[in-house]
Amino acid sequence: MITVNQVYEAMQAIAPLELAEHWDNPGLLVDCGGQMHRVLAALDITPEVVAEAAAKQCEMIVSHHPVIFDPLKKIGPQDVPFQLVQAGISAICMHTNLDAAEGGVNEVLAGIFDMKNMETFAEGCGRVGAIEEIAVPKLARKAQQELAARCNQPKNGPAVQVKFVDAGKPVKRLAVISGAGGSLFADAIAMGADCLLTGEANHHHAIDAKRLGLSLIAAGHYATEFPVTAAVAAKLRAALPELEVLVSTENRDPYTYL
Repeated sequence: MITVNQVYEAMQAIAPLELAEHWDNPGLLVDCGGQMHRVLAALDITPEVVAEAAAKQCEMIVSHHPVIFDPLKKIGPQDVPFQLVQAGISAICMHTNLDAAEGGVNEVLAGIFDMKNMETFAEGCGRVGAIEEIAVPKLARKAQQELAARCNQPKNGPAVQVKFVDAGKPVKRLAVISGAGGSLFADAIAMGADCLLTGEANHHHAIDAKRLGLSLIAAGHYATEFPVTAAVAAKLRAALPELEVLVSTENRDPYTYL
């Protein structure tokens, strides 16, 4: 039978811990021991995802976002780590190391746009490369459609809400960085990108990027990262064929869009 440590070793091969940022907290964050028969892959470990894992008789959840990040000063039934232990479900969380890994979050995102001649930027986390020439509004619409097809559908409203800044030139060289990557627009410019596609970018990022000639597409933190769960599940199945690996159907964007 498969152990917690065997799954952890397989996940370290998928997303080596040395790729993580110094401030991050990846790893085996909840260890309930026991034998592993079924694992649930998710972006976030929420109460809904814990309940899903329990209902599907999963002994472990592997996620992107760490279930423990800030120091725990107290813990109770309202806290997800407590809920995991109570249910006997272990948790492995691979965060910035999965962002940077080969075949990880950002390579999955780049692949959605058929990126060629891929290079890394932003200390290895992001990806930049050539795509077929496309106007910014059309690229933004493509992002909305392609990401929505790879995300769990919300109970209300559209699956993905996209906003964009058009600097007035077509996109031939695209930079992608999932999650909250808007502050890295200068890094994308330094790599010769025409456009940066990320999850979140604030008002000032948009103004500054456009002023400097860079288009910017913000397609949502959840939407730019959830697609990696299918890739992680596939890699884990290949590494441990005896293990059943499911992808969460209850892990949804926390926001409802109008």
